[in-house]
Amino acid sequence: MHLSPSPSPSSASSRLPLPGSLPAIGPQTALFLDFDGTLADLAPEPDAVRLVSGVIPALLRLSGQLGGALAIVSGRRLADLDGFLSPLQLPLATEHGAQRRDVHGRIASLAEPDLSELARRATEFAAHHDGLRVEIKLAAVALHYRHAPELESLCLQLMQEAADQTPGVELLHGKFVFEVKPANVSKGLAIRAFMGEAPFSGRLPLFAGDDTTDEAGFAAVQAMGGEGIKVGEGATVARHRCASPDALREWLHAAFDGRSRETDDAPTATPESRP
Repeated sequence: MHLSPSPSPSSASSRLPLPGSLPAIGPQTALFLDFDGTLADLAPEPDAVRLVSGVIPALLRLSGQLGGALAIVSGRRLADLDGFLSPLQLPLATEHGAQRRDVHGRIASLAEPDLSELARRATEFAAHHDGLRVEIKLAAVALHYRHAPELESLCLQLMQEAADQTPGVELLHGKFVFEVKPANVSKGLAIRAFMGEAPFSGRLPLFAGDDTTDEAGFAAVQAMGGEGIKVGEGATVARHRCASPDALREWLHAAFDGRSRETDDAPTATPESRP
């Protein structure tokens, strides 16, 4: 088992910057966004997350203005993201990059390790402890303990031991969750893959996220000359920060000519894909 390799945030400040310090979204931007805690507010349960009014029209508008160079990069399952973002069909990197859908709708599964025994152990453990929830994905297993924070050390012990006995995986530490995923995928690698394809290639990448699992994405875009945006508090390698998902959404609404908010969350057309 490998611990998730992530850039050290020790040299980064956790102090929130002044308003207006976020980088501009321009015609040559490639925009990458995390979902939970970034586009959407965190909720007590993953299934309880809801997008606020105006987000889907804003994404539709931004994707069109960027020629399709907008992708969601998340730890969620692909089907779950499509459900939240319907009727949009955006490029997606899901399960931390284990699956990726390009601008033409083609889906590539990069890794599907055998996690059946790990899933069994996590499910059995959760059945004996109130407040725990197991999320079984295509290429990952997550143990959520938001409703039982006193069980953090026990959850960590279980998931680390299970990961140690499963070849080719690593353990991620997220917000009230421990997740085992393939060791050869990350949000940073997923963003790099997008940047090698049209319509993302040749553009300046921006990536916004809120969790420790997003640090690899921040490091990747900044190594390519772009900028990372940390949403919320905590040490980070990102060079920019905004206070909350609401502040991040305001930044999206203000981009280009989008200063007047739309409230219709059911657009009838999806962004036109460009080669």
